[in-house]
Amino acid sequence: MTAGEAAEAAESARPPLPDDATAGHGSPGSAADSPHNRAVQQVRRLTNLLVGGSFADADLDAAAADLGRLADRLAATAGHGRRPRVMPDPAGHPQDFFPTSPIVGHANPLSPPVAVWAVRGDDGRPELRGRARFGYAYEGPPNCVHGGVIAETFDELLGAANIPTGRAGMTGTLTVRYHRPTPILAELDLVARQTHIEGRKIFAWAGIYHDGELTAEGDGVFIELAPQRFLDVVKANGDPADGTADGHTDGGPDGHTARWTPSQ
Repeated sequence: MTAGEAAEAAESARPPLPDDATAGHGSPGSAADSPHNRAVQQVRRLTNLLVGGSFADADLDAAAADLGRLADRLAATAGHGRRPRVMPDPAGHPQDFFPTSPIVGHANPLSPPVAVWAVRGDDGRPELRGRARFGYAYEGPPNCVHGGVIAETFDELLGAANIPTGRAGMTGTLTVRYHRPTPILAELDLVARQTHIEGRKIFAWAGIYHDGELTAEGDGVFIELAPQRFLDVVKANGDPADGTADGHTDGGPDGHTARWTPSQ
Protein backbone atom coordinates (compact mmCIF):
# COMPACT_ATOMS: atom_id res chain seq x y z
CA MET A 1 0.00 0.00 0.00
CA THR A 2 1.36 3.42 -0.95
CA ALA A 3 1.38 6.31 1.52
CA GLY A 4 -1.41 7.90 -0.52
CA GLU A 5 -3.53 4.76 -0.33
CA ALA A 6 -2.92 4.53 3.42
CA ALA A 7 -3.95 8.16 3.81
CA GLU A 8 -7.16 7.45 1.90
CA ALA A 9 -7.81 4.39 4.08
CA ALA A 10 -7.29 6.45 7.23
CA GLU A 11 -10.07 8.80 6.16
CA SER A 12 -12.53 6.28 4.75
CA ALA A 13 -12.22 3.48 7.32
CA ARG A 14 -14.00 4.95 10.34
CA PRO A 15 -13.76 2.68 13.39
CA PRO A 16 -17.01 0.79 14.03
CA LEU A 17 -19.06 1.93 17.00
CA PRO A 18 -20.66 -0.32 19.65
CA ASP A 19 -24.42 -0.57 20.12
CA ASP A 20 -24.39 1.68 23.19
CA ALA A 21 -23.11 4.58 21.03
CA THR A 22 -26.70 5.19 19.88
CA ALA A 23 -28.63 3.53 22.73
CA GLY A 24 -28.98 6.66 24.85
CA HIS A 25 -29.46 9.53 22.40
CA GLY A 26 -29.76 7.95 18.96
CA SER A 27 -27.56 9.23 16.13
CA PRO A 28 -25.98 12.69 16.53
CA GLY A 29 -27.46 15.36 14.30
CA SER A 30 -24.11 17.12 13.86
CA ALA A 31 -22.72 14.01 12.11
CA ALA A 32 -25.46 13.97 9.47
CA ASP A 33 -24.69 13.83 5.75
CA SER A 34 -25.02 17.61 5.27
CA PRO A 35 -23.44 19.77 2.54
CA HIS A 36 -21.14 21.36 5.13
CA ASN A 37 -19.99 18.02 6.52
CA ARG A 38 -19.42 16.64 3.01
CA ALA A 39 -17.22 19.63 2.13
CA VAL A 40 -15.31 19.29 5.41
CA GLN A 41 -14.76 15.57 4.79
CA GLN A 42 -13.10 16.32 1.46
CA VAL A 43 -10.78 18.89 3.10
CA ARG A 44 -9.92 16.30 5.76
CA ARG A 45 -9.22 13.79 2.99
CA LEU A 46 -6.89 16.26 1.27
CA THR A 47 -5.08 16.91 4.55
CA ASN A 48 -4.36 13.22 5.10
CA LEU A 49 -3.20 12.88 1.50
CA LEU A 50 -0.89 15.90 1.64
CA VAL A 51 0.64 14.89 4.98
CA GLY A 52 0.97 11.17 4.30
CA GLY A 53 1.36 10.96 0.52
CA SER A 54 4.26 11.50 -1.85
CA PHE A 55 3.61 13.50 -5.04
CA ALA A 56 5.46 15.00 -7.98
CA ASP A 57 5.99 18.77 -7.79
CA ALA A 58 4.01 19.29 -10.99
CA ASP A 59 0.98 17.56 -9.52
CA LEU A 60 1.23 19.63 -6.32
CA ASP A 61 1.54 22.87 -8.31
CA ALA A 62 -1.60 22.00 -10.27
CA ALA A 63 -3.44 21.05 -7.09
CA ALA A 64 -2.40 24.29 -5.37
CA ALA A 65 -3.80 26.31 -8.27
CA ASP A 66 -7.08 24.38 -8.17
CA LEU A 67 -7.35 24.76 -4.40
CA GLY A 68 -6.62 28.47 -4.62
CA ARG A 69 -9.45 28.97 -7.10
CA LEU A 70 -11.80 26.95 -4.89
CA ALA A 71 -10.87 28.99 -1.81
CA ASP A 72 -11.43 32.23 -3.75
CA ARG A 73 -14.86 31.03 -4.85
CA LEU A 74 -15.92 30.10 -1.31
CA ALA A 75 -14.55 33.36 0.10
CA ALA A 76 -16.61 35.30 -2.42
CA THR A 77 -19.83 33.54 -1.41
CA ALA A 78 -19.31 33.46 2.38
CA GLY A 79 -21.91 35.30 4.43
CA HIS A 80 -21.21 38.14 6.86
CA GLY A 81 -19.64 37.20 10.18
CA ARG A 82 -18.73 33.78 11.47
CA ARG A 83 -20.82 30.64 11.49
CA PRO A 84 -23.14 30.71 14.54
CA ARG A 85 -22.09 28.67 17.56
CA VAL A 86 -24.51 26.01 18.79
CA MET A 87 -25.69 26.00 22.39
CA PRO A 88 -24.76 22.63 23.97
CA ASP A 89 -27.69 20.74 25.47
CA PRO A 90 -26.62 18.78 28.59
CA ALA A 91 -29.45 16.32 27.88
CA GLY A 92 -28.47 15.88 24.24
CA HIS A 93 -25.97 13.75 22.37
CA PRO A 94 -22.37 14.59 23.41
CA GLN A 95 -21.27 14.52 19.76
CA ASP A 96 -23.53 17.52 19.23
CA PHE A 97 -22.01 19.61 22.05
CA PHE A 98 -19.29 21.13 19.83
CA PRO A 99 -19.98 20.70 16.07
CA THR A 100 -16.98 22.91 15.14
CA SER A 101 -14.56 21.40 17.68
CA PRO A 102 -11.07 20.47 16.40
CA ILE A 103 -11.45 17.12 18.20
CA VAL A 104 -15.06 15.90 17.96
CA GLY A 105 -16.59 18.34 15.45
CA HIS A 106 -17.77 16.88 12.15
CA ALA A 107 -17.95 20.46 10.83
CA ASN A 108 -14.23 21.10 11.42
CA PRO A 109 -11.64 19.70 8.96
CA LEU A 110 -9.00 19.77 11.71
CA SER A 111 -11.00 17.16 13.62
CA PRO A 112 -10.38 13.37 13.14
CA PRO A 113 -13.30 13.44 14.32
CA VAL A 114 -13.41 11.51 17.60
CA ALA A 115 -16.78 9.78 18.10
CA VAL A 116 -18.25 10.30 21.60
CA TRP A 117 -21.42 9.17 23.36
CA ALA A 118 -22.82 9.02 26.90
CA VAL A 119 -23.38 5.98 29.10
CA ARG A 120 -24.18 5.35 32.74
CA GLY A 121 -21.11 4.51 34.79
CA ASP A 122 -20.86 1.91 37.53
CA ASP A 123 -22.03 4.55 40.03
CA GLY A 124 -25.07 5.40 37.90
CA ARG A 125 -23.71 8.82 36.89
CA PRO A 126 -23.26 9.88 33.25
CA GLU A 127 -19.84 9.49 31.68
CA LEU A 128 -18.46 9.50 28.16
CA ARG A 129 -17.17 6.78 25.89
CA GLY A 130 -15.36 7.43 22.64
CA ARG A 131 -13.68 5.82 19.66
CA ALA A 132 -11.11 7.31 17.30
CA ARG A 133 -8.64 6.60 14.53
CA PHE A 134 -5.97 9.30 14.11
CA GLY A 135 -4.48 9.67 10.62
CA TYR A 136 -1.16 11.02 9.38
CA ALA A 137 -2.13 14.62 10.18
CA TYR A 138 -1.89 13.79 13.91
CA GLU A 139 1.47 12.00 13.84
CA GLY A 140 4.27 12.91 16.24
CA PRO A 141 6.95 10.23 16.58
CA PRO A 142 6.84 7.83 13.60
CA ASN A 143 3.54 5.92 13.56
CA CYS A 144 2.45 7.46 16.88
CA VAL A 145 -0.14 10.08 17.79
CA HIS A 146 1.46 13.40 18.72
CA GLY A 147 1.53 13.97 22.49
CA GLY A 148 0.02 17.43 22.07
CA VAL A 149 -2.91 15.94 20.14
CA ILE A 150 -3.47 13.50 23.01
CA ALA A 151 -3.46 16.38 25.51
CA GLU A 152 -5.92 18.36 23.36
CA THR A 153 -8.17 15.30 23.11
CA PHE A 154 -8.18 14.92 26.89
CA ASP A 155 -9.01 18.60 27.43
CA GLU A 156 -11.98 18.24 25.09
CA LEU A 157 -13.28 14.96 26.53
CA LEU A 158 -12.82 15.99 30.16
CA GLY A 159 -14.72 19.21 29.60
CA ALA A 160 -17.45 17.39 27.69
CA ALA A 161 -17.76 14.73 30.40
CA ASN A 162 -18.75 17.43 32.88
CA ILE A 163 -21.68 18.69 30.82
CA PRO A 164 -24.20 15.84 31.36
CA THR A 165 -23.65 16.14 35.13
CA GLY A 166 -24.90 19.73 35.12
CA ARG A 167 -21.63 21.07 36.58
CA ALA A 168 -19.00 22.32 34.13
CA GLY A 169 -16.34 25.02 33.99
CA MET A 170 -13.18 26.31 32.37
CA THR A 171 -9.98 24.26 32.37
CA GLY A 172 -7.73 25.20 35.28
CA THR A 173 -5.19 22.36 35.23
CA LEU A 174 -4.61 19.48 32.81
CA THR A 175 -2.20 16.69 33.76
CA VAL A 176 -1.33 14.03 31.17
CA ARG A 177 0.55 10.77 31.77
CA TYR A 178 1.86 8.92 28.73
CA HIS A 179 2.17 5.21 29.55
CA ARG A 180 3.11 3.95 26.09
CA PRO A 181 3.01 5.22 22.50
CA THR A 182 -0.49 5.65 21.06
CA PRO A 183 -0.52 4.38 17.45
CA ILE A 184 -1.93 6.24 14.46
CA LEU A 185 -4.19 4.41 11.96
CA ALA A 186 -5.45 2.21 14.80
CA GLU A 187 -8.78 1.83 16.57
CA LEU A 188 -8.64 3.57 19.96
CA ASP A 189 -11.16 3.53 22.79
CA LEU A 190 -11.68 6.49 25.12
CA VAL A 191 -13.30 6.97 28.51
CA ALA A 192 -13.97 10.23 30.39
CA ARG A 193 -15.81 10.87 33.64
CA GLN A 194 -16.29 13.49 36.31
CA THR A 195 -14.87 12.17 39.58
CA HIS A 196 -15.73 14.71 42.29
CA ILE A 197 -16.34 18.38 43.13
CA GLU A 198 -14.72 20.55 45.78
CA GLY A 199 -16.39 23.95 45.96
CA ARG A 200 -15.85 25.60 42.56
CA LYS A 201 -13.27 22.98 41.52
CA ILE A 202 -14.56 20.17 39.29
CA PHE A 203 -12.33 17.09 38.88
CA ALA A 204 -12.44 14.70 35.92
CA TRP A 205 -10.41 11.76 34.53
CA ALA A 206 -9.97 10.35 31.01
CA GLY A 207 -8.06 7.51 29.38
CA ILE A 208 -7.11 6.27 25.91
CA TYR A 209 -6.89 2.52 25.24
CA HIS A 210 -5.46 0.46 22.38
CA ASP A 211 -6.31 -3.25 22.33
CA GLY A 212 -7.42 -2.95 25.95
CA GLU A 213 -4.13 -1.40 27.13
CA LEU A 214 -4.07 2.10 28.63
CA THR A 215 -1.73 4.23 26.50
CA ALA A 216 -2.36 7.61 28.16
CA GLU A 217 -4.53 9.16 30.85
CA GLY A 218 -5.40 12.69 31.87
CA ASP A 219 -6.71 14.44 34.96
CA GLY A 220 -8.39 17.82 34.71
CA VAL A 221 -9.40 20.43 37.25
CA PHE A 222 -12.11 22.75 35.95
CA ILE A 223 -13.14 26.01 37.58
CA GLU A 224 -16.83 26.82 37.76
CA LEU A 225 -17.56 30.44 36.79
CA ALA A 226 -20.33 32.80 37.74
CA PRO A 227 -22.37 33.71 34.63
CA GLN A 228 -21.28 37.36 34.61
CA ARG A 229 -17.62 36.39 34.93
CA PHE A 230 -17.94 34.14 31.89
CA LEU A 231 -19.61 36.89 29.88
CA ASP A 232 -16.75 39.23 30.84
CA VAL A 233 -14.28 36.69 29.40
CA VAL A 234 -16.29 36.42 26.17
CA LYS A 235 -16.45 40.20 25.82
CA ALA A 236 -12.71 40.62 26.40
CA ASN A 237 -11.81 37.99 23.78
CA GLY A 238 -14.66 38.63 21.36
CA ASP A 239 -14.75 39.72 17.74
CA PRO A 240 -17.00 42.69 16.91
CA ALA A 241 -17.79 41.04 13.56
CA ASP A 242 -19.64 38.15 15.17
CA GLY A 243 -21.22 39.91 18.12
CA THR A 244 -19.20 38.22 20.85
CA ALA A 245 -17.44 41.47 21.75
CA ASP A 246 -20.79 42.57 23.19
CA GLY A 247 -20.84 39.57 25.49
CA HIS A 248 -23.39 37.70 23.37
CA THR A 249 -22.77 33.97 23.16
CA ASP A 250 -24.68 30.74 22.93
CA GLY A 251 -22.09 28.84 24.92
CA GLY A 252 -21.19 28.56 28.58
CA PRO A 253 -17.91 28.31 30.47
CA ASP A 254 -15.17 26.70 28.38
CA GLY A 255 -17.73 26.71 25.55
CA HIS A 256 -18.77 23.46 27.15
CA THR A 257 -22.18 24.15 28.63
CA ALA A 258 -25.16 26.41 28.34
CA ARG A 259 -25.98 25.92 32.02
CA TRP A 260 -23.67 26.46 34.93
CA THR A 261 -23.98 27.24 38.61
CA PRO A 262 -22.81 30.60 39.97
CA SER A 263 -19.86 30.37 42.36
CA GLN A 264 -20.82 30.05 45.97
